[in-house]
Amino acid sequence: MADALLGPAEIRELAARLGVAPTKRLGQNFVHDPNTVRRIVATAALEPDDVVIEVGPGLGSLTLGLVAAAAHVHAVEIDAKLAAALPSTVQSDRLTVHSADALGVTAADLRPAPTRLVANLPYNVAVPVVLHLLGALPTLRGGLVMVQKEVADRLVAASGSKVYGVPSVKLAWYARARPAGRVPAAVFWPVPNVESGLVAFTRRPPPADVAREAVFAVVDAAFAQRRKTLRAALAGWAGSPDRAGEVVRAAGIDPRARGESLSVEQFAAIAAAANSVGVRR
Repeated sequence: MADALLGPAEIRELAARLGVAPTKRLGQNFVHDPNTVRRIVATAALEPDDVVIEVGPGLGSLTLGLVAAAAHVHAVEIDAKLAAALPSTVQSDRLTVHSADALGVTAADLRPAPTRLVANLPYNVAVPVVLHLLGALPTLRGGLVMVQKEVADRLVAASGSKVYGVPSVKLAWYARARPAGRVPAAVFWPVPNVESGLVAFTRRPPPADVAREAVFAVVDAAFAQRRKTLRAALAGWAGSPDRAGEVVRAAGIDPRARGESLSVEQFAAIAAAANSVGVRR
């Protein structure tokens, strides 16, 4: 793998040859440090039979490391020029390139079915992509993503934390997540203004037998006005403050509590309680 990876000179030469200039609109920051690629692949702990989905492969730095460690790699690239060039850079029968928006990917698009998500995700769509793929691809057992450090902190935050919020709860619905290290800005071209963080996650069964959409509706309502008590924040969702208080009490939770203090299981309990007291959402 060492000989195949791209360094700073190779990245710039490849970009120049393709006429590619990284754009903020697509969140393009290309990894040009082989040791970082080795670290990501090692931390992902792929099994020989794993099928990886990589979102935003760009010029192919990480893709080269992944095809050497996995049974197959689905590289999903929204930039048509980069998608067209990737098979020339990563010449492997283990690679399938999809010129597509990851937010529109479905299970039917990916054969063989992916088991792991490993990606340097564009900062501007990181959370929607992770949540969409976990919802759309039931075969995903887990993964490792590199995101903006601030986003990484939110994804792994526990209830009660200042950065705990919608991304924290929704990822917890699908998986157990943990921080897996920091990545300095200097390993990217162009150099971003922020550090990156690695987030590892492992799929788990849903924490409650309640429809995901119903739980997520409660989560969205609770954090839309995060400084308010649940009685006030869920008033629109339930129909009135009194109705919201009734539902929250039926779930065994103090209506004076705030959303940031609740676990995903407690949000699920509120969604389930809504049915028992006649609130239909």
